[in-house]
Amino acid sequence: MMGNSMVEINGTYLRDSNTIGHLKSHPFQLTYDGGFREIKQQEGFKGTTSLPSRLTSGGDQGKRRARASSCPSSSDLSRLETKAVSKANLQEKDTEIEVDEVFWNTRIVPILHELEKEENIETVCAACTQLHHALEEGNMLGNKFKRRSILLKTLYKLVDVGSDLLSLKLAKIILALKVSRKNLLNVLRSEDLQTNSEAFLYCMGTIKFISGNPRFLNEMISKGAVEILTNLVKQIKENTKKCETCLPNSGHLLVQATATLRNLVDSPLARSKFLSISTLPQLCTVMEQYMDDKDVCSNIARIFSKLTTYRDGSAALANYSRCYALFLNLINKYQNKQDLVIRIVFILGNLTAKNNQAREHFYKEKGSMETLLSLFQTFYQLDLHSQRQAPPGADWPVAQRPPSEVEDVLIKLTRVLANIAIHPCIGPALATNPQVVGLLLTTLEYKSLDECEELVINTTATINNLSFYQVKNSIIQDKKLSIAQLLLKLLMSNNMDGILEAVRVFGNLSQDHDICDFIVQNNVHKFMIALLDAKHQDLCFSACGVLLNLTVDKDKRVILKEGGGIKKLVDCLRDFGPTDWQLAGLVCKTLWNFSENITKASSCFGDEDTNTLLVLLSSFLNEELALDGSFDQDLKNYHKLHWETEFKPVAQQLLNRIQSHHTFLEPLPVPSF
Repeated sequence: MMGNSMVEINGTYLRDSNTIGHLKSHPFQLTYDGGFREIKQQEGFKGTTSLPSRLTSGGDQGKRRARASSCPSSSDLSRLETKAVSKANLQEKDTEIEVDEVFWNTRIVPILHELEKEENIETVCAACTQLHHALEEGNMLGNKFKRRSILLKTLYKLVDVGSDLLSLKLAKIILALKVSRKNLLNVLRSEDLQTNSEAFLYCMGTIKFISGNPRFLNEMISKGAVEILTNLVKQIKENTKKCETCLPNSGHLLVQATATLRNLVDSPLARSKFLSISTLPQLCTVMEQYMDDKDVCSNIARIFSKLTTYRDGSAALANYSRCYALFLNLINKYQNKQDLVIRIVFILGNLTAKNNQAREHFYKEKGSMETLLSLFQTFYQLDLHSQRQAPPGADWPVAQRPPSEVEDVLIKLTRVLANIAIHPCIGPALATNPQVVGLLLTTLEYKSLDECEELVINTTATINNLSFYQVKNSIIQDKKLSIAQLLLKLLMSNNMDGILEAVRVFGNLSQDHDICDFIVQNNVHKFMIALLDAKHQDLCFSACGVLLNLTVDKDKRVILKEGGGIKKLVDCLRDFGPTDWQLAGLVCKTLWNFSENITKASSCFGDEDTNTLLVLLSSFLNEELALDGSFDQDLKNYHKLHWETEFKPVAQQLLNRIQSHHTFLEPLPVPSF
């Protein structure tokens, strides 16, 4: 296993040079006498030779991975020509080998030595050009040259440097040596991992390099890349389980393999393969085994974060019950590593978004809430500190900037809390948790929509989900007036998403008499009536819910006379009824409450609105007319269910009440729907 730090250059994750000591399988060094000499493994020797940890170019510094190489066998130190096969020509063949040795030692080895020692990118690029010319001159290009593997080992070490120019130089030489994608994949499919671990390492480095180009993804996938790499990961996992020391390059190999899978998962075809061959459980097990290797965990987390944005991918991972404990352990271990934490929390948000079983599994996992709240507290404090440390002149429009990394963690944390609060057993428990509610309210107090819109909206959505539960010892109920005061800021904003979430919370809280008084005292009811004109279905539904709760109190029913409230409700019924029978039912319930003491329909609703209601209710209660929409059968069944349970009963009673208190002076117009 590896424990190391990482840097990112041009999207590529590279290891610092402090990982060199972890590679111990027969290192070699280049010597000025033109040959390779083996470094004997002696007791107490811990290091290996490697490429320099930095290459510079005009002041830019790029870190890259240091890799060990095995000592080539004696057969690798000679180039056998195929001109003669008989014993009589053996002496001539030996002479040819000796001549080839001279060219190799005098022309090739010095260039390889330059590639090993130089720290300047331009110089390394120039050395690559010299190497290409020398190989061409010595007729050493192609795939028949026996020292080709030594060349490739040296070149592969430079793949991750991050220089576009150097990458082009390397690609030109590697392709001239006839390395192809198909051959590389065949190596992974057929070679023995135990005896060829280093060959796999260099091979995987090249495959990862190729997989970074979207144009090659489909070809790689069609040649079985996902299946081969999944099998490779499985072999490493099983090998590690048996004996950690028998595969010294396993950590390096997994970094390359998982990074390649991370690139492949962008393809829809690859995603289906991931699910069909059960790659996700394999990757979870690898995460467990290599939890100390942040690079492996980060690559796998990126794979999961991409897969779980799709319903089938999310369901597949959610069904692997051990994943929840794994993710919690990773959060606890890497709490200060924002790049990894943010992906893990994002994955948890995806898993709990639409899956009640996933919400329950996660919540019941030991230490789940303690971990989330500890993380919330940590990043809340970091965010507060960053605000205090803001430099002078930093007051330019913050709405134009994206969320900071710290804010992004908080955004995704509140999303997880909002999701699990939907569960009917978890939501009440969270509503009575002082730390949960306290952190949410503190966030609304110190953060504005202009500073971080998504965090404020997610926080308000979480409070809304918790305010749904009318339970004993609810902290939400205890703090209801403080919450209502905080929501006024959102109502006064120009942000429609923020307004909608605030109105939804008022819809739940307004079941309480004190909140109804607050709403009227602060003229919030006028705002709710105005929202009925928004022609926004969700806004109308939530605003109507607040007005319905207000009309439970007989003393507050008169507010519907203000601002044309009755007419706006009738307009909502007409505009949204045929497509939203739940909203239509809310309108009818509100008008039913309002008209409890009716003596004359026209006096209660007004002549025009009375006639409109009679027409609308009569037509909407006609099942054939009401449900005669161009819907598929499933959608038609959905509409029929809400029409029968939430609209029809109250609408029929309201119609009867209006008819019994109305004098028909002339026939009503025939509705045309």
